Amino acid sequence: MAAHDKNVNIADINSALPSGGETLPLDIMGLFFFAYRDFTGDADALLGRQDFGRAHHRVLYFVNLRPGMPVADLLDILKITKQSLARVLRQLIDNGYVEQKTGHSDRRQRLLFATEKGRQFFRTLSATQASRIDAAISSLPPDSRRIVTRFLVGMVDPDDRNVLDRLNLTTGL
Repeated sequence: MAAHDKNVNIADINSALPSGGETLPLDIMGLFFFAYRDFTGDADALLGRQDFGRAHHRVLYFVNLRPGMPVADLLDILKITKQSLARVLRQLIDNGYVEQKTGHSDRRQRLLFATEKGRQFFRTLSATQASRIDAAISSLPPDSRRIVTRFLVGMVDPDDRNVLDRLNLTTGL
């Protein structure tokens, strides 16, 4: 690839847009980018101090949301490989944020629990994110939380919506 092929300019972007008059929700897409950037930014800084990244945050989120979650369920939710999860999980366990226990009925099953250190770190990570969400929703009309939730559920692949229900993420719809 030539050096000039790596550069992208506005003409390249515009030529990639659909041609038949379709409109893309570029405004929503751009806002989604900025909202996600800022939503994750504060947590990223805290994670970085522990030499952790977003994968660690996702694991901490679900382990705190569902104590005793089997590793297999976490793999299914995160849609990552065992190898990827093993590296992240090993760091969280070695640093005292997560503990792994054997299943009661199936000794092959590995169940994940946040330690007190992991619960506290999760609360710290979640505080700024929760305040961003609360501030944004509080500036909207009264029924907006339900509408925002419905919008976000609509963004999730239909095959994964049952997972949202199992995790109680769609209550109040």
